[in-house]
Amino acid sequence: MRISIYVDEKMMRALKKRAKDNLLSVREMVEDIVRKSMVSYMKRWRRRRIKVDDILVQAFSRDGRGKKRKR
Repeated sequence: MRISIYVDEKMMRALKKRAKDNLLSVREMVEDIVRKSMVSYMKRWRRRRIKVDDILVQAFSRDGRGKKRKR
């Protein structure tokens, strides 16, 4: 399956650098980020919230979007 995403220049440079550091292609790097994000989502879905400290995973995450929770 193909999906098109638009990434700004700063994020693309970070993706390329990280992919090179990990000996991966940019495509493989994005797949890895999406996979990690889904693992995080599934854990959250099961009511176990984990904290993601990876800036690229956070960049593709939807945690900061949408309605704010009431406290």
